Amino acid sequence: MIHIVFETANIAVLQQAIELDETIQGTILEIKDDYAVGPLGDIYATEGYQLRRDWWKSLLEFSPYTEQLDLVDDKLTVHHLLKQLDEEPDTEVWIWMAQNAHDVCGYYWLMSQLKDYQGRVQVLYLNNLPFINEKGQIFYPSYLHEIQPKEFLKAKKLSRPITLSEFEVDPDEWKKHCQESAMVRFLEGGKKIIGKEVNFFDKDILTHINSEPQKLSKILTNTLSKMKVKTGDVFLVWRIRELIQEGKLEAIGDWNKSWKDISVKIQGGKSQDTSVEVAE
Repeated sequence: MIHIVFETANIAVLQQAIELDETIQGTILEIKDDYAVGPLGDIYATEGYQLRRDWWKSLLEFSPYTEQLDLVDDKLTVHHLLKQLDEEPDTEVWIWMAQNAHDVCGYYWLMSQLKDYQGRVQVLYLNNLPFINEKGQIFYPSYLHEIQPKEFLKAKKLSRPITLSEFEVDPDEWKKHCQESAMVRFLEGGKKIIGKEVNFFDKDILTHINSEPQKLSKILTNTLSKMKVKTGDVFLVWRIRELIQEGKLEAIGDWNKSWKDISVKIQGGKSQDTSVEVAE
């Protein structure tokens, strides 16, 4: 059995769940890219794949994760996965995803390459399902790592094969998104993804920036903790840098000394309500 997850934070909790239940023993693979943001044109072709890598490279510049690009090779991960499935006819794939655009876009990207293995690919989509948290309270998780390991054992009962119909319809849905020019993808509900403008998260960012310089790390912490719909810190910093280029924000410090050296404020002390227009 091969378990697929879409976030590093999900690995530890799933590993703990596996240790509690020998019936789901298996290896865990992570699809590392965040397909909910960035260009997707010709994503399965060499040119499109390289375009996306170049985009990520520009975002990772000056970040604490400059080496990360070399660690992300989902194409190679899938190559090894398909090879294993060919060599081991009894091996099943379990795709775990929660109700967020990151997981659902990762699902679309992956399953579109697994049609030849229909019947051996299970999906566990934990959308709109209640779980018990550490305090014994009922909650609806947006991310797998929010679920206690013992609760994962209940979740396994939800596993079902990806149907032949889904293998026909879902790749077409994903192809549509790949052909769009949207740079942000929003999960409206179920598996319905909607393309959004590149400045979709700007309103969240600007809520925590004012006329007084603040450390970039503080802005990120405040933004990520308050966002209802989340994205990664690298994407947020890229948006901040873009707003600086547009003259709407001002940075103080040296980017070459990494994020830690940077403080950010509204350019000219203007209120964020009037300095940036954000698409709804």
